Amino acid sequence: MNERFPREKVYLAMISLFAGDPRRIQHFTKVHSYAALIGKMEQLPETEQEILELAALVHDIGIKPGEEKFGRSDGKIQEQEGPAVARELLTKEGISEDITERICYLVGHHHTYDGIDGADYQILVEADFLVNLYEETASEHAIRQAKERIFKTKSGIRLLEEIFKIA
Repeated sequence: MNERFPREKVYLAMISLFAGDPRRIQHFTKVHSYAALIGKMEQLPETEQEILELAALVHDIGIKPGEEKFGRSDGKIQEQEGPAVARELLTKEGISEDITERICYLVGHHHTYDGIDGADYQILVEADFLVNLYEETASEHAIRQAKERIFKTKSGIRLLEEIFKIA
């Protein structure tokens, strides 16, 4: 286990946080898997790759407090409620403050598609879209619109085209 970025600890903490909710656990594990793959295909530097993977694990952490406080967990509520909970979990797991700040920024913006300011942010959005398009059984039209409007990395576009058999 990489002690600087204890991904496995964060992974297990997220499973515990969402215990009894296999659908949500499956979601963040799939987003993490795609984010890790795209990041490696895009040859992100090691620290940026670690930030991306940790952010992918915790990206939807705002769901639980959103449901508890407001009875809903839409994207804006996740962005509003997620950073504080992510900060608490990441700090407990020993993630440095500078790394935690970037991850919290990503958690607080992962449903905001304008102003994407880094490869980690772009890849997190693409990985989340790959999973959401499938989970929501998106139409071919919606998939093509996502390709045109959201996807920017060569690797993300390649995966989108292969997974959904579109050109």
